[in-house]
Parts: sequence; C-alpha cells; structure tokens
Amino acid sequence: MSPQSGPPRRSHPGKPYRRPKKDPVRILAFEALRAVDERDAYANLVLPPLLRKAREDGGFDARDAALTTELVYGTLRLQGTYDAIIAECVDRPLREVDPPVLDVLSLGAHQLLGTRIPTHAAVSASVELARVVLGDGRAKFVNAVLRKIAAADLDTWLERVAPPYDEDPEDHLGVVHAHPRWIVSALWDALGGGRAGIEDLLEADNERPEVTLVARPGRAATDELVAAVGEESALPGRWSPYAVRLAEGGEPGALDAVREGRAGVQDEGSQLVALALAAAPLDGPDRRWLDGCAGPGGKAALLGALAAERGAALLAAEKQPHRARLVERALAGNPGPYQVIAAKGTRTKWRPESFDRMLVDVPCTGLGALRRRPEARWRRRPEDLAGFAPLQRGLLREALAATRIGGVVGYATCSPHPAETRAVVDDVLGEARKDQGATAEWIDARPLMPGVPALGEGPDVQLWPHLHGTDAMYLALLRRTG
Repeated sequence: MSPQSGPPRRSHPGKPYRRPKKDPVRILAFEALRAVDERDAYANLVLPPLLRKAREDGGFDARDAALTTELVYGTLRLQGTYDAIIAECVDRPLREVDPPVLDVLSLGAHQLLGTRIPTHAAVSASVELARVVLGDGRAKFVNAVLRKIAAADLDTWLERVAPPYDEDPEDHLGVVHAHPRWIVSALWDALGGGRAGIEDLLEADNERPEVTLVARPGRAATDELVAAVGEESALPGRWSPYAVRLAEGGEPGALDAVREGRAGVQDEGSQLVALALAAAPLDGPDRRWLDGCAGPGGKAALLGALAAERGAALLAAEKQPHRARLVERALAGNPGPYQVIAAKGTRTKWRPESFDRMLVDVPCTGLGALRRRPEARWRRRPEDLAGFAPLQRGLLREALAATRIGGVVGYATCSPHPAETRAVVDDVLGEARKDQGATAEWIDARPLMPGVPALGEGPDVQLWPHLHGTDAMYLALLRRTG
C-alpha cells in the first residue's frame, strides 16, 4: 500500500475503554489519535489540553509530555509509510481493520521503527495498550503484527514496500518520506531542480519545527525574551529582527511577555511576510492598513505594532467570529489605533481605494505547514485546490479594488503549490487588464527580506522549510496602478 491513497482512518466510535493508571503516556497518545480521526481534529489543538489536564491530575511530568508529543506527531507524520508496512503484516486489506486497532498498530510501529525505545518495551507496551482499550482478543492480533514488524528495521522495510525509484520516482519518495504521491509531485514542480532538493524538502516536512517567538515592536524586545527564556535555551531569529527561537521547546505561555500579548508564537516565515509588506515602498500617504484575512492574529499583531510606530491605523478583518476573537486577543494592548471586525470575505465590499496597505493571507490547502499539521497531508485531496481557487482569486480582486492607486497589496499563502501562488496572481492581473479592473504592477519582494538567501528569480518570494527553516510561505507584492 502506498501513501498516495492518503488515509486518514475511517471515523469509528470504537469500544468504550478503561483508562488505566499505568502508562498514561500511551493512553493519552491513543486518545489524541482517536480525536484526530473521529472529529477531524488537529493534533496541535487536541494535544495541549490533554497534556495540561494530565499534568493537573498529577504524575505526568515534562518527560512524559515530550514522549507523548513525539508518539502523536511521529505517528501522524509517518502514517502512510506505517500503513504500507502494516499492510504487509496482516492477512486482510487495511480497510477491514478497525481504525482503533490501526491506531494502536501505528503507535507501536512508530516506537519500533521511529524511536530508540527498545523492541521488547515497544511491543509489550503496545500490547498492554491494546488489551486495555481494545480487549484481549485484539491484543493478541496486535502482538502478532508488531512482532512481524519488529523483525526488520525501517530501512529494510522501505526496501520492501517502496517501489523502485527508477520505475516511479514520486511513488517511491511518497512511501519513503510519508507524503501522498500527489503532494510529492506538486512540491517537486514548485521546487524545481533534481532529486536532492525534493528529498531535502520532504525530510524537512517530517522534522519537528522549532518554537519561534516574535517580540512585537514597541511592546517587547528580543533581549527581554532571551533573558526570560535563558541564553542557553534561546537563539536569535535567522532572518527576522524580532524573532527568538526556543532551542529546547519549552512553554511560551509561561513567559510574561507572551501572557501579556507583548510577544507571541509566530513562525519566522510569517514574520517575514508582514515585515516585507510593511517595508514595501508606496506612493502617497501611509495611514490606513488592512489585514483582510486576519485570523488567528499573528500577522495582524505584528502589523499593528509596526503601524503604531508610524502613526497608522490597522483594520483587521476575519470571517469567523471565533477567529476574530483570537485576533482581538492578539491585538489587545496595541499602542496604536486598531479595529477588529468579523467580515465575510468576498461578501464584504470595502469602500474602493480606501487603504494604503493591505494583506490578504488567503485560505489554502496548508501544504506549506505540514511540519506543524502532519495530519493535513493525509486529509487533503487534489480536488481541494479547485475548491479554494475561486475564494483566493476573489480575495485578491477585492484587495486590489480596496487599495488606493499607489498603495500596496500583499498576497500571501501558506502553500507552495503553483495553483495557489503565482497562478492566482497572474490570473487576477490578466483579468484586470482585459476587463478594465483594478490594475497593478509587481514589486520585487526579495530586497524586502534582507539577508534571506535562495529567494529565487522574483519578483515574488517562496520560502521553504529546508532552505530557510520556515513554513513554506509565499508572498507576492503588488502596487495598484489603475
């Protein structure tokens, strides 16, 4: 079985199970995986409250939390590869194996093939987990399958289950690096170049990203964050002057500056997008800024702080009311004028030519953030691209119409897929010239990210995890001309 089929597990209620007192780590990891499957939840939203409750209940320390996190994220990242291996070890199609059983098998496979947990401990702990949550009969099945998996290491299994590279490069890379085949193909097209580049990118997608903080200008300084974290655990940002990287993870919410909203957690690529928009040259006044897709508020908070330093006002618009509340929380305490509104995307008609700077970080497939949301790679389908296309183009048209002549629009997306990046901008600009809509010219975004290497031929910018250590953010900067 190749990961190109892109499971997720089928939703299945499973049997009620008893929560044992021993081995709470694997029980909690299992609960998180079931929530991801049954509710289409995201691990980065499900896992933190489970960990918090486990700590509050007692007997669950930082090492337990770290192991639980590794088990959940590692299993989700490599799910397609583990499914291909498990399929070789069972006597029926995987679709006939109950999803809760597959979750236990995948957790066991990850411990055997993706961690340093000793073989006997990985098998026995997984069998005990199965006995508690699935029953004795299924525990015997889990034991038999995991003993087959334990007979070889990961490299040996990949030689067995991955098709030869020469016969089908995309399928081979998809199995070896746990990405659906269509995503491998799309990323390869976007990246260009040979095999080494795509393998580096796929490997980077499977690495746990650093936690990066942003010191919001005028409200906090990087020195303050470094002092609070400790110099031995904090690293300066690679590219953003406001970034601090946490070398050992840690809990950002424990920092005063984060609790007070003067700093926040924000990928460095996201910071670079906001900084480039704010630095783009424009003609005329620079007083009115709009973040047109502001949730959950990271870019809006950084833009709001930068606007305040210049005496400009920020309007932050977000379609979903609950996400608009997150934006309000991120902007709370901003020293300059700002307003947050819940606005329904392209249904909102901004007054023509009323903004000097505007950012539209459009909804997308999220293929640029697979490090953070590993389950997304198995949920997304090629047809999702067509579903986002009208909204992405509509938001960019609206942004150009709402920006005054001489003003600047930033089109951003957390996807490197060509259908969500350059194709959107080219289509909208082409339609504008043909239909006499709001016209614009490209601004070269590369000089607005000083010091950042490998930004391509321009004028737009594509960031990459393996080249820049960021999410794969895309940015096109446009100046309204007519």
